[in-house]
Amino acid sequence: MRVTGYDSGGFHDEMFDGEGRPRPWYALLAERLSALPPGEVTRRQRAAEQALLAMGITFNVYGDAAGKEKIFPFDLIPRIVSATEWAGIERGLVQRITALNLFIDDMHHGQRALRDGVVPRELIESSKGFLRACVGVRPPRGVWCHVTGTDLVRDRDGAFYVLEDNLRCPSGVSYVLQNRAVMKRTFPQMFGASRVRPVDEYPSRLLGALRAMAPAGAGEPTVVLLTPGVHNSAYFEHSFLAQQMGIELVEGRDLLVDRGEVKMRTTRGFQRVDVIYRRIDDTFLDPEVFRPDSLLGVPGLMRAYAEGRVAIANAPGTGIADDKVIYAYVPKLIRYYLGEDAILPNVPTYLCRDPGDLAYVLDHLDELVVKAANESGGYGMLVGPAASAAERAEFRARVQADPRNYVAQPTLGLSRVPTLVEGEGLAGRHVDLRPYILYGESVYVLPGGLTRVALRPGSLVVNSSQGGGSKDTWVLRDDGPGPRSEVTPC
Repeated sequence: MRVTGYDSGGFHDEMFDGEGRPRPWYALLAERLSALPPGEVTRRQRAAEQALLAMGITFNVYGDAAGKEKIFPFDLIPRIVSATEWAGIERGLVQRITALNLFIDDMHHGQRALRDGVVPRELIESSKGFLRACVGVRPPRGVWCHVTGTDLVRDRDGAFYVLEDNLRCPSGVSYVLQNRAVMKRTFPQMFGASRVRPVDEYPSRLLGALRAMAPAGAGEPTVVLLTPGVHNSAYFEHSFLAQQMGIELVEGRDLLVDRGEVKMRTTRGFQRVDVIYRRIDDTFLDPEVFRPDSLLGVPGLMRAYAEGRVAIANAPGTGIADDKVIYAYVPKLIRYYLGEDAILPNVPTYLCRDPGDLAYVLDHLDELVVKAANESGGYGMLVGPAASAAERAEFRARVQADPRNYVAQPTLGLSRVPTLVEGEGLAGRHVDLRPYILYGESVYVLPGGLTRVALRPGSLVVNSSQGGGSKDTWVLRDDGPGPRSEVTPC
């Protein structure tokens, strides 16, 4: 493996410090990789790609003219997080999810935060994520956001910032689990030596959180995963998680509401369903309440849910906290509901609904990242420094036509991780991190998460639909030195 000439480009590098030395938690990995024969890392990279191909780890790209599934690109060089640093991230995520859950509950009941002026009322009432059909509904245990994927980035200063929250149907955790399985096969000796915390208990943790939501008296609850079907971009993940949890994977046509209960069609007749892990958006859940043209949901489902006959995770209505305009208020919400300062800061954000912010954004489109309030996956976004004059002009018109729907942030110098590039050896590529948080009887943070990497040189867009890939994320059990041996292979 060739390290000579590696350049961080002036960004914070996860593996190497400013002097080009491996950071302490990367030292063992660097030592083992350097000891491999020439060409061995590339050989193992190709073996890992073949393993992922054999596993069928794919995703669909909407709008792809060929309509083909693609293999999610994977890079062999892991991202490593020290135990000390992870402890702070974990505390910050638990704090954030606790406050967001209280906020969602408040918006559907007393709306204290609106009366006290913490969040402007018009922002909630104009949000696409605020569903009046969910007002007054009380989910089991008062938990709304059972599964959350919070996107973190590290800037040039080396600090982590929250980029956005994903509380409706966050995806990507299957890649975390499969990446780890491939890495264990590729570097079998490294995990024990590096004391990497495991991630394979996630499916059982998720199932436990879902069962904890079951209606009273359900006994041994029946849990199902509701998918839009095989054409959804995350269908592989839906089927994978259902298989790992040992639950049924169902579509809307497999369910019906009978005498107030949700039931599943089986070869042995109808079976009551107690908990639905839904992977379809809120407005497709029930054509009687939301979109009447939806063929993905179940007529009468919201009525059964409101009556406490079935639990739905994530609870309908969580989308209010996905709104990127509401995101800007989360530090205030943490202070309001918990009486604490935010452990993980937000990225500075301009709200285009504010005339002063709007004027600044329009004057600095070539410097900012502008996002639509309810888009995801890298869509509805302008990366100003990389955009053409025509693209900036088009986005200017969009923002001026609907300023409430847009926010803007400075273009961050996302941290880099060395990435294996054919013909170059190691080259720095920008990354983010999506940890996964489960909220059942308590809040659990999966140690690590999905490190997404922008594989195109200089690109800051890490989404798989926009040409990104992924890396395994290693969280260490402790920060002490690990066993070292010049003869122990990777």
